[in-house]
Amino acid sequence: MQTAAAFLAALPFPAIDPVAFSIGPLAVHWYGLAYVVGILLGWWIARRLIARPDLWPNASPPLTAQQLDDFILWAAVGIVLGGRLGYVLFYDLTPVAANPVRLIEVWNGGMSFHGGFIGATLAMIVFARKHGIALWSLFDLVASVVAAGLFFGRIANFINSELWGRVTDVPWAFVFPTGGPMPRHPSQLYEAALEGIVILVVLQLMARSGTFRRPGLVTGVFAILYPCARIFVEFFREPDVQLGYLFGGWLTMGMLLSLPMLAAGIWALQRALRQQPQLSGGRP
Repeated sequence: MQTAAAFLAALPFPAIDPVAFSIGPLAVHWYGLAYVVGILLGWWIARRLIARPDLWPNASPPLTAQQLDDFILWAAVGIVLGGRLGYVLFYDLTPVAANPVRLIEVWNGGMSFHGGFIGATLAMIVFARKHGIALWSLFDLVASVVAAGLFFGRIANFINSELWGRVTDVPWAFVFPTGGPMPRHPSQLYEAALEGIVILVVLQLMARSGTFRRPGLVTGVFAILYPCARIFVEFFREPDVQLGYLFGGWLTMGMLLSLPMLAAGIWALQRALRQQPQLSGGRP
């Protein structure tokens, strides 16, 4: 009776076409638009931050506006390649080993945040060394804006009816077209709120309060907040069907991949807090 009542009380899933619009044979998906809008919004916010010398150590932003414009392509390539390779390595290795062509079938979905995070980090390291940019300050700048992309990405997951949550009887549950007949947690919206809005607001407030003067501080906070939010939502999100729960218990791959990031965030935070903040003109 409770299950039947929950089904009747479930919210109707919005009938949004995953294809935003088409230009001849070219179909533009919301998921692709989410990447574009997220990157552009992050770029716009980052532009405003580097236009404020008073926010940075020695009153000197880590890179120029032109360098930031150039870095966008590096970031996009790192996110896409890292996200795809990470998904294959962490979630889809056996099918890809059996059919290597599957590796390039990006139209069938499959992107990993943790893989994208690694790819973007490598892109930042190479770009910073190539242009003589202070690496930790570049980390901080990107960390302060990356949640904008996470927000739009999770909204796109919801539109695509993918990565839905576990079966539930909460009144805001949805019956997802690809999730069977039972109501489920809209875990994509939970992630959009926590990983996107909450983290973006917190880090923007930090950035504008002078925390960039301790290089690595914003990076450390992001690398702590994201895995905490992700691990929390994993208790509501359905595990990937090809993996299920790990080690026969309640642990999911999303939780497991978040633990090294959490440890790195704690280390980065401790490292930053041991430094004296650099004020305008280099005065501590």
